[in-house]
Amino acid sequence: MSASDLTLAETLDGLPRNGNGPVFAAPWEARAFAMTVRLASEGHFTWKEWTEALAHEIGHAAEHGECDDGSQYYRYWLAALEHLAAAKGLTNPVELEARTRAWIEAHHETPHGQPVELRRP
Repeated sequence: MSASDLTLAETLDGLPRNGNGPVFAAPWEARAFAMTVRLASEGHFTWKEWTEALAHEIGHAAEHGECDDGSQYYRYWLAALEHLAAAKGLTNPVELEARTRAWIEAHHETPHGQPVELRRP
């Protein structure tokens, strides 16, 4: 079986977990994971396309000498999601950059300990 043939259940097998299921180091990791599952379940891309996109990001990082200690896994996950969403026409680089800037600004404007929320345009 190739990496591109993995099912969602098999993809989940590799994630850190506790007795309740997958665990994440930060809330954004869980959000990126949930968005990926949702978009795939809605048919925007297949799990084969997803695993190929994620493998590409991990391979690209390795080619550029990045350490493979697992600490950057969800950064690769997010990059794969952004690239795949753009390739499928769900977003574009300009929209992604604007949204990223909006989140950064919201983060800096939010008092410590409070949830970060985007303002509606």
